[in-house]
Amino acid sequence: MALYLAVDAGGTKTDFVLADETHELGRVRTGTIKRMRVDAATAEHNLDQALTALSVATGVAMNAIVSTCIGTAGESVPLVADWIRAAFKARVGGKLLLLGDVEIALDAAFPGAPGVLVMAGTGSNVAGRAADGKVITAGGWGPALADQGSGHRIGEEGLRALFLALDEERPSLMLQAVMELWKLTSLTDVVAFANRSPAPDFSQLAALVHTCAQRGDAVALSVLQGEGKALAHLASLVIRRLHRSAANGVWMPSIAFTGSILEKIAPLRQAMIDALQREFPGLVTLPGVVDPLLGALWRARTANRS
Repeated sequence: MALYLAVDAGGTKTDFVLADETHELGRVRTGTIKRMRVDAATAEHNLDQALTALSVATGVAMNAIVSTCIGTAGESVPLVADWIRAAFKARVGGKLLLLGDVEIALDAAFPGAPGVLVMAGTGSNVAGRAADGKVITAGGWGPALADQGSGHRIGEEGLRALFLALDEERPSLMLQAVMELWKLTSLTDVVAFANRSPAPDFSQLAALVHTCAQRGDAVALSVLQGEGKALAHLASLVIRRLHRSAANGVWMPSIAFTGSILEKIAPLRQAMIDALQREFPGLVTLPGVVDPLLGALWRARTANRS
């Protein structure tokens, strides 16, 4: 029986699935193993913890694995890639395939086939794969330069919208919610905390903005809708480029979604879909969100057959 390991190595967490040809045998989640985020000792601890948990849960020794696929952002960065290859080679048997998180997420939605994927979690990115296999992307330049529709951007733009609303004497629930989250007692404290260096983690405010919008806060809702439209713009850029590369110039891809923001924040997702369907009538959007681990698992199985 062939055994496969699939890994989605994110910036804050790492997901693992162990499977055979047809069934998942076990899943675990641990902290990040990305060396851009943590030191070697922490990354090794997290990796060992996950592999041990998988072995205990399934009774499978890691040297029995025939193929592993790991998806991660920064797969071309030597610090990330070299450490991952060495660490897995020392602990896991079989072939090793290291890919970008974009590629495994695309394969989760469209295994080896064309399509467009919009990703929005702490960060964001849009990727499309053409019929010839070429991958086209837009966004994904990090929080200082892009990340439209991401948790970071929602939090940051939520604060900006809040303070503009204060200047315009418009009501918002967000000020009190922000003070409670950050454990502050005054407007002055919020200003100082938001402008400190290093900056706070603005992505923590995304859920707060969503909650305020659900409670009828027009300022918060406008932020979510605006970020949805900004994400739609990135997707439209990818779709147009795919159109230009199509043999007849009119091919329309399907579009799928992944990430916690697109899973949990309905106003942003709907604003994005509405904007895209206005521009591309008849565009097919897949329901729910895809699990990138399934794309990595598909790749691991495929690599063993080749």
